[in-house]
Amino acid sequence: MNKYARVFSLLKPHRSKMLAYVVFILLSTVFSIASIGMLMPFLQLIFEGKSATLETAAAGSKLDVSQLVSNWMNEYAATHSHFDLLLLICILMLSAILLKNVFLYLAIYILNPLKNLVVSTLRAQLYEKILELPIGYFTEQRKGDLMSRMSNDVGEVENSVVGTLEGWFRDPIMIIAHLAVLLILSPQLTLFLFIMLPTVGFVIGRISRSLKKQSQAAAIKQGESVAILDETLTGLRVIKAFTAENLLRMRFFQVNDDLLHTKNKMGFRRDLASPVSETLGIFVFCCILLYGGMLVLSDTNHTGLTGGEFITYLGLFYGLINPAKALSTSFYNMQKGSAAIQRIEEVLKAPLVINDAPDAKPLLQFENAIEFRNVSFCYEDVTILQDINLRITKGSTVALVGSSGAGKSTLADLVPRFHDVTSGELLIDGKNIREYQLETVRRQMGIVTQEPILFNDTIAANISLGDPNASTEAIEAAATVANAHRFISAKEDGYNSNIGDRGSKLSGGERQRLTIARAVLKNPPILILDEATSSLDTESEKLVQDAINHLMKDRTTIVIAHRLSTIRHADEIVVLQKGRIVERGTHDSLMAHNGYYRKLVDMQEVK
Repeated sequence: MNKYARVFSLLKPHRSKMLAYVVFILLSTVFSIASIGMLMPFLQLIFEGKSATLETAAAGSKLDVSQLVSNWMNEYAATHSHFDLLLLICILMLSAILLKNVFLYLAIYILNPLKNLVVSTLRAQLYEKILELPIGYFTEQRKGDLMSRMSNDVGEVENSVVGTLEGWFRDPIMIIAHLAVLLILSPQLTLFLFIMLPTVGFVIGRISRSLKKQSQAAAIKQGESVAILDETLTGLRVIKAFTAENLLRMRFFQVNDDLLHTKNKMGFRRDLASPVSETLGIFVFCCILLYGGMLVLSDTNHTGLTGGEFITYLGLFYGLINPAKALSTSFYNMQKGSAAIQRIEEVLKAPLVINDAPDAKPLLQFENAIEFRNVSFCYEDVTILQDINLRITKGSTVALVGSSGAGKSTLADLVPRFHDVTSGELLIDGKNIREYQLETVRRQMGIVTQEPILFNDTIAANISLGDPNASTEAIEAAATVANAHRFISAKEDGYNSNIGDRGSKLSGGERQRLTIARAVLKNPPILILDEATSSLDTESEKLVQDAINHLMKDRTTIVIAHRLSTIRHADEIVVLQKGRIVERGTHDSLMAHNGYYRKLVDMQEVK
């Protein structure tokens, strides 16, 4: 049951409610058994008459349930008519059924909110974990697969595990209670039943053994299909431009067909649960009919089993079939859901390799410099950066240039601790960055990326992302600095205009200027610009570059440059090649050096 530990852990804070649920289920079971038990006096009255009595202690020196019922019936019948006795039995049976259902409803009334809470908490934990995981984790995982775990796997847990939570408690209680009463009624017949039950359990277990493996395969295929859908929606323009519809179609159809076959196999096995358990239950029922009938027919004074008791026994046993059948179905569903739990656990238990040290202190203000001291960074077995020594003083602008894959973005990502250095030290104001609280480090920084990252919300909400409580005046001032106020004001709803998914209602230059306005509003002392103008047309680039120039004033800036003409006035230009610093200096000194930087500049000028 360790694989369901997380579900049970979510129920722990609600132990009192779970206890109340168990009590109500017990009471419901007691009245259910009592309603069936009313058959005994009814049958005695019908078949044996008003004055009939059960065999007394002479038949066996015990005061059992049957004798107690018989004594009560005879005492009542002594002063009342047959009709009165029948009426009383029917009223008692109806009352027992009513009370059974009242307590069953109360049990469900308590449990359903708890089941919903478990699923809601599990979904919230998964989302919280995704927010906490380092950037490097998502380079290994497909976005579609993570989305599938968040939606499909959580849904599977809701339907297959949490959905059967009621049966985990109710059905075993009902089975145990029924078996206890059956044992009291006829120990000999119940022992025969105990011999039959392990055989039934063995058959059901054999059928369900491979269900978990098939569920895992289905979950993987589901993730692949969501990933392909996500790639299709993201790259629809490219797909149509290169007439790659058929390629994507075949790829999706293949995964979809594999998912169909896997789900069919799962369905065949899962759907076996109900008919197999019912058939086996009827088989056991017939065996009990045969053996119990022999006991009644051959009874002298040895078994203590009368015809009325036997029929009551059969009624109680038949009441045992449904919970046993439901329990076997729950077992199938739990096996199916355990694969989904495992996939969710893989995310929830993923290590947080970037976190605060126990004694971390807040970085209240950036005062001096950022320093890379013999820094190297490796991803798995690949060395991305090696022996980086670089000092960025407060208020200076440092540009990182080099060919694609040289390590520029990785070097910049180390500053906000999107990654941690593999060896060496990254210092802020003379202290290792790991000595500071992660959140306070990132509060000192603003980032403008090559691809504008915007959210399906209003313009104002996107600009104030880093400061949700910003005033309207502050938002407009930030937009003005970013050369965005004019186009925002021209929109019908102004700053309350919704920009669509990923800012799809805006042009590329407008999107980028909003990200700059967002950074302006945050007003960070450290700024990281990751090729912020590389994907823009000439007019948009000029507007964005003007906004960037305003943004860079009086800030410590790290610029990842694609167009070298934009970083001519940087205080220092650092040239990276294969993860190493090969040149550094001002634009003029590097041009005079006539090295790799000069070659890059000449190549762009030729273009």
